[in-house]
Amino acid sequence: MRIGLVVDSACDLPLEYLQQHDVTVLPITVRIGEAVLADHRDEEDTLEFLHAHVAERGAEAETTPFSVQQIQQLFLERLVIDYDYVFCMTIARTRSAVHENAQQASFAILNDYKSTRAAAGNNTPFALRVVDTQNLFSAQGITAVEAVRLRDAGEGAPKIRARLENLALHTHGYMIPRDLYYLRARARTKGDRSVGLLSAALGSALDIKPVLHCNRGETGPVAKIKGFEPAVQKLFEFTCKRIAAGLMTPTLCLSYGGELDELRALPGYDALRACCSEHNIEVFESVMSLTGMVNVGKGAVVVGFAAEGTAKFEG
Repeated sequence: MRIGLVVDSACDLPLEYLQQHDVTVLPITVRIGEAVLADHRDEEDTLEFLHAHVAERGAEAETTPFSVQQIQQLFLERLVIDYDYVFCMTIARTRSAVHENAQQASFAILNDYKSTRAAAGNNTPFALRVVDTQNLFSAQGITAVEAVRLRDAGEGAPKIRARLENLALHTHGYMIPRDLYYLRARARTKGDRSVGLLSAALGSALDIKPVLHCNRGETGPVAKIKGFEPAVQKLFEFTCKRIAAGLMTPTLCLSYGGELDELRALPGYDALRACCSEHNIEVFESVMSLTGMVNVGKGAVVVGFAAEGTAKFEG
């Protein structure tokens, strides 16, 4: 069985990895004023667009996921021909319309695929599963990397489906934003009142940075730490403890809203990489998608991993 994998462009994994493993990307279009870019996870394009526009007007950006019709067209023109079963892994449905659009498109795709496959000389059934990763940004990458591993190991679709849906329940994403004023302005643009003016003003005045945690589609602060770099160091130290306690997959994903050299210069980074090496954890690090950066601002750090049980973040 030929198994295909699809992610949306908010999934922070290196483009080279996605291309190497034939993972299809559903782009999200970003518009800031007259400037428009389809986010295909090209780091050079992202950084160029970032330096030119996001710093000044990113909070006003409009992000538009692939529509139901565009997803349907992508599948019927290519994916139903190239594959027999496709897993489409999306950003948390609580934070984006990508999952809902893919879910709606799947119904039409499963109704209309037969003639397309028959024309390509294939009369066997086609199946599609939309998986809500229940997470954001680099934490989405955990599910995608596991899907690649299982497919390449020759596992069947039923086992992959069960594993991915269980893994999504235990995937944790942690983010530290640099600019709370930006985060609040962006939230207001989207009608999200989760970051209040008072908390943003106090946080910026006192240089207090929240550590935000996402699991099972729910996002909220788990700590407040003075200073961006001390907050990142605490997050990296916490991650090392979780790694030592045991992860569900040998994978850690990192993303950063800017040049990766800046991420690698942050305190605690070298110790985190050493910890991953000691415990045979593969690290994937990438520039945050443009979609992610316009939503949380430049310079944000995101860590993603999968682990059973709960652990209190010690800030």
